[in-house]
Formats: sequence, C-alpha cells, structure tokens
Amino acid sequence: MTDGKNSITYADAGVDIDAGNALVERIKPAAKRTARPGVMSGLGGFGALFDLKGAGFTDPVLVAATDGVGTKLRIAIDTGYVDGVGIDLVAMCVNDLVCQGAEPLFFLDYFATGKLDTETAARVIEGIAEGCARSGCALIGGETAEMPGMYPAGDFDLAGFAVGAMERGTDLPAGVAEGDVLLGLASDGVHSNGYSLVRKLVEVSGLGWDADCPWAEGSLGAALLTPTRLYVTQALAAVKSGGVHALAHITGGGLTENLPRVLPEGMGAEIDLAAWDLPPVFKWLAATGGMAEAELLKTFNCGIGMIVVVAADRADALRAVLEEAGETVSRIGSVTGTPGVAYKGSLL
Repeated sequence: MTDGKNSITYADAGVDIDAGNALVERIKPAAKRTARPGVMSGLGGFGALFDLKGAGFTDPVLVAATDGVGTKLRIAIDTGYVDGVGIDLVAMCVNDLVCQGAEPLFFLDYFATGKLDTETAARVIEGIAEGCARSGCALIGGETAEMPGMYPAGDFDLAGFAVGAMERGTDLPAGVAEGDVLLGLASDGVHSNGYSLVRKLVEVSGLGWDADCPWAEGSLGAALLTPTRLYVTQALAAVKSGGVHALAHITGGGLTENLPRVLPEGMGAEIDLAAWDLPPVFKWLAATGGMAEAELLKTFNCGIGMIVVVAADRADALRAVLEEAGETVSRIGSVTGTPGVAYKGSLL
C-alpha cells in the first residue's frame, strides 16, 4: 500500500471511527443489563440473533413496531437533558406492541448525527437500555451514523425498532363487545406526541426552557421532557389474568383517534371526561393556547396513556391487577353500538 504524505483520511472528512468504537464499548454494559431468555449474541456483530424457542414460545407469531421521539427531541437537544429520550423511544415502540397482545423481545436503535459526541450518544443509549430493562426487552443491536453535513452542530436524530411475539391465536383486539368497560391508565405527562404544538405554545407563552415550570417544581424544559410511561409489564399481567379484549395506546390523535383503532366496525365508545382529573400540564397548555376541549382531546393523551378494554364482569378484578402493578386506573367509559367516540362531562 502507498502511504502518501498528504493523504486525506475519513477523520478529515468528519467521521471519527475511534469515537464510534469507544461508544460501543461504553454502552456494552448497559446493553448487557437488558439480556433476557432468547438472546444469542452481544453488540458488535453484523446482525443480532434471537432464539424464539429459547424465549419460551411454542408456536409464535412475530409483531414489529418502529417509531421515533418526534420534535420532543428538539427540546432535549436545546436543553441538554437527553437522558430520558431513550426511554421515550422504547416506550413508543413497546407500548404499541403490547396493544397487539405481544410480549416485547428485542430492540434496535438508530442514532444519527453530524459529529459524534460520545458522551451525549452514550447518555441517550443508556436511556434506551433503561427503557428496555423496564420492559423485559433486550437491546441487542443498533446503528450509530456519523454524517457530516447532514445535521447542524449538536443535533442528532433517533429512531427505534422493536420485535415482540405471542402464541398463535392470542392476538388482540379480540372479543370486543358492546358494554365492555374502558379502564384508563394514567399518563406521566405529554409523553411523546404533540410536541410541535407544545413548542409553539411555549413560544406563545414567552417562557424559555430554563424558566420555572408553571405547574411543577424545576424548569419548564425538564418538566416537558418527563419520559413516556411504559405500560408493558402491567398490561401483560392484565392480559394474562383474562378478560382483556383490547388495548389502545394513546399517542398522536389523542383519545378521539386512537380508541376507535381497536373497536370493531360499527362500534364506538362513550367516555366520561369527569372520571379523571386533567393533569396540570394540559391545563397550562390549553390556557396558554386558548385551546378548545375537542382540540385537546384529539392532540394529547390528556392524562390517559393507555386504555384497557375489558369484559364488564372482569372490570373490578382487572382494575385491582393493574393497580397492584403500580398503575393509576380510572373507569372512564364503555363500548357502545354507535360508531365514534362520544364524550360526556368536561375536562376543562
């Protein structure tokens, strides 16, 4: 090989392979903490192996979900509070998987940036590992892409991919019927949807991310970065108990758009808005923007992050199962024979 005196290297083009290797070594302990039955390989290979039989499945059906964090990421980058967005990333994927009745098995992440900051990337991926550990999901691989010229200095993007499985014939929704009860599981805040509107409302308020939070202790930015709640282990415990007919993850589109996704054609739901208290963050957002209640309900989760549709004769027992698992549960309504979501009472 010829070694020219003025040869241009990959580093000269803005890509630091050594930084990438250092990142992999740093995150290996975090990934190892997420190991679960079925994992066959560690980080660093060209692919990741998983043994479904080793995970305890006999006749499995695979379920896959992918998502990002949306423009919540902009707040994390601007404030430097990046530790929680990894949990958001996992939650947005695995909370969807469990709605199909699937147990999350493994997760892969994609972290892209213009210039790799090992410390920032490690904090993000360690958050991903934390989300996986809480969900019983193994972090078995991912990709770190350093792409000079694609992102402004300090910016990065994040995406994730989760795979779960269930035994054949156990998929949800199943058996949803008129009269089924809706159990609402409390959210931990705005979660990871509607942040383009959130950012606009903060701009209208005139407050900076470092301003005192109007509804809680700490800064406004930190409060708005509260991670998405993970519902996986709690929801699976309820499903295992029997009587769960459907699960609806309340993401973009709010209650109005997400609940109908798990209802049979021709059916709808009635929700009592007085059945739970609207969390202060949503009251502040609504007041700041002069938002109508209908707009609030089709944009944000409004304090309900997951709806569990259950047989009426199992409602009390399943509520107890979910509360024992750490959920705050409200009986918020029922399935009806009229298409669409009808509301009674008021949030505001």
